[in-house]
Amino acid sequence: MNIEELRDYCLSKKGVTEGFPFDEEVLVFKVMNKMFLLTNINKDLSMSVKCDPELAVELREKFPQVLPGWHLNKKHWNMIAIDGSISNNKLKEWIDHSYDLIVSSLTKKLQNELLSM
Repeated sequence: MNIEELRDYCLSKKGVTEGFPFDEEVLVFKVMNKMFLLTNINKDLSMSVKCDPELAVELREKFPQVLPGWHLNKKHWNMIAIDGSISNNKLKEWIDHSYDLIVSSLTKKLQNELLSM
């Protein structure tokens, strides 16, 4: 997966926007104004995604490319080096998981608004 594929996949999801809220390097993807993925466009490709805490630890133990989220709550965020050793399907699965966690945390009103998009 490259940055264009990552960006296209994130933007294909319902209610997703992108922006640079922190600086000119960190591209942030949000669903209904809540972050679900961050990536630095000027460094080796990686992504930070939200993750269930137990699964986060399990993935860090299983994959050397998965580390605690940099500058994020390490209990809930993983940073994944995208170096070709993890399949695109697995990366998409983790993106979906992060997106779904954020959607499930939205108010019912925002969830209904998202469904109607």
